[in-house]
Amino acid sequence: MRRIAASLSSLIALVALLWPVRAGAQAKGPAFDCAKAQGEVEQLVCKDEGLGALDLKLDEVYKAALAKARDDVPQFLRTEQRGWVKGRNECWKAKEGTFLTASWMAKDVRECVEGQYRIRISELQALMRLVPPKGPVFFECNDRGQVVATFFDTDPPTARLERGDRTVTAWLVPAGSGSKYEGQNVEFWTKGKEATVTWLDAKLSCVSK
Repeated sequence: MRRIAASLSSLIALVALLWPVRAGAQAKGPAFDCAKAQGEVEQLVCKDEGLGALDLKLDEVYKAALAKARDDVPQFLRTEQRGWVKGRNECWKAKEGTFLTASWMAKDVRECVEGQYRIRISELQALMRLVPPKGPVFFECNDRGQVVATFFDTDPPTARLERGDRTVTAWLVPAGSGSKYEGQNVEFWTKGKEATVTWLDAKLSCVSK
């Protein structure tokens, strides 16, 4: 579990480093009342125009996701969002080297917070299909079932990966060749029609139909 947590923390830092925020007009933020800001991170978001804009963007995406959700999904999204806010507010731990401990280390709290925002925005956009999907692409993994990949042009790019009754979000990360996506307990590396997949402890060699 420690290895997995480090990998996700690495991804948050990597997102802030390698995928600059796309150019374009950005409204000022944040979406919350800065007069009620508590803690170092909320105060930082209020003072930093870039983070404020990301907070406003997340608020818009979150509301769009809730509007599209049905059945018990709205409650799921609310619970997840509360957990995300707690994780964002703990980015101050990065100063002690305890929050990001793997190969890609955020330089500072701001970089960590930016990564948190961009991961969450892209996750919601892919989960609720708020941007047009590419796919799905079906990968046959010999006698070990099928992996279905649907790709989204989010920022950073994401993929929704389905195997059996489980679907996860993964994010594009640098690779020497092909396209490599990483998510919680999942690594998906595709080169042409072939894909190498790590799913929990399973190692799969797959080919698209």
